[in-house]
Amino acid sequence: MNPGLMRAVIVVSAALVCYSIGVITEQRKAAIIKSVLVFLTLGVVLDITSTILMIVYARNTPLTVHGILGYTALLAMLTDAVLVWRHRRKNGGGRVPHKLHIYTRIAYGWWVIAYIAGAVIAGVM
Repeated sequence: MNPGLMRAVIVVSAALVCYSIGVITEQRKAAIIKSVLVFLTLGVVLDITSTILMIVYARNTPLTVHGILGYTALLAMLTDAVLVWRHRRKNGGGRVPHKLHIYTRIAYGWWVIAYIAGAVIAGVM
């Protein structure tokens, strides 16, 4: 694997850790606390960074099945982060509305599927 793609893999794995901490904390506490905001936001930043690195260093066209899966997963997590921030700004955090709670779970699940698919395609798993 070329060094640029290796950096992308490390960054996307860091995004997985951040997303996992943020989502699991939100799911367990059913509340939007500061750490949820921090980890979801950091996860999105790392995810965007890794996506850019993968586009730059991958030999394939960015419009592969895995690419589209990854872009939609990134969009889902970006949307989740925006919704979580918006709820926090309007309501000061507190309890997560049921629909947002479910959306977070679905978006994260979709993102994990994209992550695993990338690992399988790369032959890491």
